[in-house]
Amino acid sequence: MSVFRTIWTAFTAAVGRLETSCSPKVQIARLRHWQPTWQQIASYSFQAILATFWLYLMTAPPFPYKLAIPLLYITTLFLPVTAQFFIPATPIFSYLLSFYSSRFIPNEYRPTIHVALLPTLETVLYGANISDLLTRYTFTVLDLIAWIPYGVGHFTAPFFIAFFIWIFAQRPALRFFATAFGFMNLTGVLIQTVFPCAPPWYELIYGLTPADYSIPGHPAGLSRIDAIFHSNGYAKTFGASPVVFGAFPSLHGGSATMEALFLSHFFPKYRAIFWGYAVVLYWATMYLTHHYLIDVVAGACMSVVFFYALMPEELREPTDTMPKQNYERYDLEAAARRREIRAGTWTEHPEDDDDALSVHSLPEDDRTPNSAMPFIPRRGPVRAHRQTASIASLSGTNQPTDGDLTLGPVR
Repeated sequence: MSVFRTIWTAFTAAVGRLETSCSPKVQIARLRHWQPTWQQIASYSFQAILATFWLYLMTAPPFPYKLAIPLLYITTLFLPVTAQFFIPATPIFSYLLSFYSSRFIPNEYRPTIHVALLPTLETVLYGANISDLLTRYTFTVLDLIAWIPYGVGHFTAPFFIAFFIWIFAQRPALRFFATAFGFMNLTGVLIQTVFPCAPPWYELIYGLTPADYSIPGHPAGLSRIDAIFHSNGYAKTFGASPVVFGAFPSLHGGSATMEALFLSHFFPKYRAIFWGYAVVLYWATMYLTHHYLIDVVAGACMSVVFFYALMPEELREPTDTMPKQNYERYDLEAAARRREIRAGTWTEHPEDDDDALSVHSLPEDDRTPNSAMPFIPRRGPVRAHRQTASIASLSGTNQPTDGDLTLGPVR
């Protein structure tokens, strides 16, 4: 129950920090003071050009209805209550738009589909077709074990991870997750578009005959899940997939790696569980005949590159993401100690290495919530900012920096 109580306390605290203003004037004022870096200019420019290209190709919804997509997005940017979510999530939206709109590329402009390349490379690099070996024997229990991470966890885990990062980590962590996760998947979709490769299920059904873009997607091993539950959900989903020949790189493997990297970085105590989940998903991609081993390796390597290349300096150490207590952030600890000394009620606490004042000894008005990061041990001395809460409120310490266009207090 203490775990659920901690999560609920952290959640209510995170909700209390949300920007609730719906005034465009507030957002416009922040935009005027925004001083973007060249990396931000390049990133937003690339995504704007890419979105324009995909919207131009898009035929469903047709013109002019498809113009509602950019109009709705721009509207969210001018409302502080929505901008705090939509601006950090822009790379994810770019990935989703690219994934959906790739179906509208005319076939005459599409590159040739590689059918024999991946199985050949896998045999050369690993001495055998690993995915073929893993699919020779199938059992219902193994089907269910593979289905949970591949067919369920892949689509739900990012939301849970973003939620925990939002309530437990500092604000740069959530932006970092959205940026790394979004750009990793966006890069993967672009590679799949310009370098299409047939998945293992194509080889099992059609052999090594040349493929064309008229061939629909197939649920492969997930068809056994449809049979277990007497449904055709995966048959419909994969049959209508806009990216049929997107075996390389594996975005399932890449996403699992990115999720394990984030969770292991911020919650290192449970890294064995997180990487265990990733390994099971790696196996599931091949057991369900959706990917070759080389696809999984490429997706995992891509995630590692994006994770470390985009990590902000302030998040290099896991404990740097631990939210500070109010008395730590605004140097209220010393002030509270002075009040107790004057009242004659202060006593030292030898069990505290930093000689910190016990929160329970403070007056009711001076108490602050417990730390919302119980899973990460505190390392090193406590660092207190040299400013008071009143000065912080006047100087706008909680406002975004000039180079940050999150424009809201979401962490």
